[in-house]
Amino acid sequence: MENSGWDVVVVGGGVAGLSAALMLGRARRRTLVVDEGRPRNRFAAHMHGVLGHDGISPAELVRRGRQEVAAYGVEVREGRVDRLERTGRGVRALLADGGRVAARAAVVATGITDDLPDVPGLAERWGDTVLHCPYCHGWEVRGQRLGVLTTSPQGLHQVELVRQWSEDVVVLSAGLGDLDGPTERRLRARGIRIEPAPVTEVTEAAEPTAGGGGLVMRTAGGGRVEVDALFTAGAPRTHDDLLAGLDLDRTSTPDGSFLSVDPAGRTSDDRVWVAGNLVDPAANVATALSAGALAGGAVNAALVEDEFADAVAGAEG
Repeated sequence: MENSGWDVVVVGGGVAGLSAALMLGRARRRTLVVDEGRPRNRFAAHMHGVLGHDGISPAELVRRGRQEVAAYGVEVREGRVDRLERTGRGVRALLADGGRVAARAAVVATGITDDLPDVPGLAERWGDTVLHCPYCHGWEVRGQRLGVLTTSPQGLHQVELVRQWSEDVVVLSAGLGDLDGPTERRLRARGIRIEPAPVTEVTEAAEPTAGGGGLVMRTAGGGRVEVDALFTAGAPRTHDDLLAGLDLDRTSTPDGSFLSVDPAGRTSDDRVWVAGNLVDPAANVATALSAGALAGGAVNAALVEDEFADAVAGAEG
């Protein structure tokens, strides 16, 4: 049975989706959020850099967000959308449980998954002592022994960033291939040590460090490198399969292929907006909040335009 009568269906109830829903709810739009409950940052115990919410857990921010949108009549439903399709002047979301939701427009904020390097012991510590974003976690490990496990040539940027939080940095550089002379001199000029051997395993240090952690990277050939925390970057895998049938425009980047959008998140389909990590893998929580708000406001403006156009056509007809 089709559930109709919605102005907007928001697919994904993380911070970007809820931020869009908040704007839409306050604009008196009948809004449904469908959320699978698997946000990218669910592995982290805390988040930072969000003014007024610094240090709270990602789960707590989502809990507060759900409470806030509910105050404006937004409905949040647990579930997964398998496919989004066009229906004349609107969209239809096909849910995994067989349900169908019809709406005038959609905001998709389903995010990405970080596909980590295939190194034993790495994934188990993701979000704890194995980290991604120094802006999110760097302060908590400042001044400690930090490692950066590179996964691609883009990893050099992460290495240079991490150096801001500690003078004791080692780069596990196998993911970069053979470093050229200028690159090696650039790193060494800032005191960054280089370990070229591939990492074969990540384990806990036998003795905890002053910060309470400690990792050992075992390398090919029997070597070992000890750090207090390890930064790395997974390959971003977008959760946009539900949009495959819409044949939306895409853009190729060094991080992969992403949907093409305008500054407010509108895709090449004038009824579909996207927000957050789905189109910007570098977006942190604050950026995703902003992107969701922009998308929500843009959707409302588009619906307002429709309503005026329909009213004029009706008056003249």
